[in-house]
Amino acid sequence: MNIHPLAYVEPGAVIGKNATIEPFAVVKKDVVLEEGVVIKSHAYIDGYTQIGAGTVIYPSASIGTKTQALKYKGEKTFVKIGKNCEIREFVTVNSSFEEGSCVSVGDNCLLMAYCHVAHHCTVGNNVVMANNVNLAGHVIVEDHAVIGGMAAIHQFARIGTHAMVGGMSRITHDIPPYMIGGGIPFKFGGLNIIGLKRRGFPLSTRKELSKAFRIVYREGLSISDALKKVEADCELIPEIKHWLHFCRTSQRGLMGLSGTTEEHDLEKIEKEEEKAYATL
Repeated sequence: MNIHPLAYVEPGAVIGKNATIEPFAVVKKDVVLEEGVVIKSHAYIDGYTQIGAGTVIYPSASIGTKTQALKYKGEKTFVKIGKNCEIREFVTVNSSFEEGSCVSVGDNCLLMAYCHVAHHCTVGNNVVMANNVNLAGHVIVEDHAVIGGMAAIHQFARIGTHAMVGGMSRITHDIPPYMIGGGIPFKFGGLNIIGLKRRGFPLSTRKELSKAFRIVYREGLSISDALKKVEADCELIPEIKHWLHFCRTSQRGLMGLSGTTEEHDLEKIEKEEEKAYATL
């Protein structure tokens, strides 16, 4: 361990082998830092927070602090940051409300300066969030997603695996896996071709995903009919199965596709969200 004498580490904190805590950093009593973690100057680590091996927390980041949700009544909640992440300057990863709930960030993630991760959020592995991305409560970001700077993600929305969201986008509904798009109003550009090429997806897989995108977003079908056609016309490779499951389990509807959430359905969703908050 390399703990600077000007760092403040409360008794009870668990500090792993070869961890570094720089001057003026604060690590509170219930924190667990695994092997090789680096906490840079002026970072503040609070609550029941576990930080995975090799992760670096940059100056003025705040991890594990009390949720900003007004529902919080002192419950015991958790924050878990994975291995080999970079959590850059002024990032805030808040804790949650509801007893035993956890906010998690996976392995190998890069959260650039001023990002915010709110209560009940789940961020997968290998996710990149550029500067000032804001995740509201209950957001799910799947593995390998990339979110451009200053994008705002509505509560309960999901970003699918390998999707890429353009900077300054306002995301009010779910972004299906493997897609690229952005803007206000949001528009899809199609398949995240460059990202999928870089990650080794074969041409045959990219063709099937492009076909699924065209069926859902270009043929003017209802979402239920479109997904049935995807199932019938596309080879049911794992990526297509994940696409189908993601779309069929959407609670907010799909971004960029007004037909997936009709007006009365949106009203129903909002009522269900209010009910969910009221019971927590």
